[in-house]
Amino acid sequence: MKASLPVTNHMETRPDIDPTPEPKKKLKKVNKGFKQLAVYIMLILFASAFVVPFFWLLSGSLKSSSELFANPPVWIPEVFQWSNYKEAFTSFPFLLYFKNTLIIVFFTCVGAVMSNSLIAYGFSRIEWKYRDGVFILVLATLMLPFQVIMVPLFLIFKDIGWIGTFYPLIIPHFFGNPFFIFLLRQFFIGIPKELSESAKMDGASELTIFLRIILPLSKPILATVVIFQFIEAWRDFLGPLIFLSDNRLYTLSLGVQQIMSENDPRWALLMAVGVAMTLPVIIIFFFLQRYFIEGITFTGSKG
Repeated sequence: MKASLPVTNHMETRPDIDPTPEPKKKLKKVNKGFKQLAVYIMLILFASAFVVPFFWLLSGSLKSSSELFANPPVWIPEVFQWSNYKEAFTSFPFLLYFKNTLIIVFFTCVGAVMSNSLIAYGFSRIEWKYRDGVFILVLATLMLPFQVIMVPLFLIFKDIGWIGTFYPLIIPHFFGNPFFIFLLRQFFIGIPKELSESAKMDGASELTIFLRIILPLSKPILATVVIFQFIEAWRDFLGPLIFLSDNRLYTLSLGVQQIMSENDPRWALLMAVGVAMTLPVIIIFFFLQRYFIEGITFTGSKG
């Protein structure tokens, strides 16, 4: 008798052949495609919630009065009324108010970066007694709205003669902001301490470590602070309304209020100014969005 040879399974001995049936592969691809499609649809819907209002603002700034209040709504004007922008910029001292706003925004951003980064460094990289307790007290001030401290601040600035100047809108930002301190502290904690210890062994002071090691590594979170502070100062209305008494020092937000306070507000002009005030925020976020996303992601992932 001939010895029977063992039967070998070629499918098992060849690892390059996928035993998964072809229909199952196609089904997995279809399911994956449907999931991606559902995600894209959700993202489009969420994006539309923000894009549609801005599109309506942009469209309204180019409409005539009859089209602006037409029923049903007119999304795209038949004739673009570019004269609305010219009238809007000449109906009040736009360039003067724009310059005043830029001055306030620039110095508040400088103050926010300088003060908050230095304070956050002290809370994150330097060991001192009661550090965590003081940090909790700083965070507790987040619960105080501006309306609570508005009157005391006005009385203080009135006594020192700052009412009617830019100082009340700029100087406080050189003394820290609890929200920015928290963001920067969380970012600084994530930077390896070995870098600071190596610099100390070479004789570097805390200020040298802060300026030459920590700050160069903190560009993402510093850009995040600049974006937040820019938006806050750019759209601030209550602060300039309280502390600025001279028309020559008014900001754009007060200029918009002047248009709205008229007996018959020209809504098309108001929308044109709204577009002009929105564009700088979009531009600065467009150029700093990479750092903004890195700063927020890195800060949120560290304890």
